[in-house]
Amino acid sequence: QVQLVESGGGLVQAGGSLRLSCQASGLFFSKYGMDWFRQAPGKEREFVAAINLSGDHTYYGDSVKGRFTISRDNAKNTVYLQMNSLEPEDTAVYYCAADYFSVRMSTTATHNYWGQGTQVTVSS
Repeated sequence: QVQLVESGGGLVQAGGSLRLSCQASGLFFSKYGMDWFRQAPGKEREFVAAINLSGDHTYYGDSVKGRFTISRDNAKNTVYLQMNSLEPEDTAVYYCAADYFSVRMSTTATHNYWGQGTQVTVSS
């Protein structure tokens, strides 16, 4: 059974930092591109960041470029999202997704697996 479990969310003040983790199990992790998406209340799901299978190519949504960094550790079956200079507009549920032998940054694309999400709240 494949599971993606996000952790690391919480409440932080504007300007602060958080690091999210997404631990995968039940799949051959290094064969999957990994993505982070987020969804705020009343808003559509938004692409945040993605990383390819080997971790040497990364992609970011315009709203997080220069502030967020995605990375992965294939030995630990984990993808990370380091979030710095957080803003109230970053408040959302953050989800990780796995894409078999690909990276799919579109919010309308079919992703192979999704995590359950972790809440990030940034206070002003």
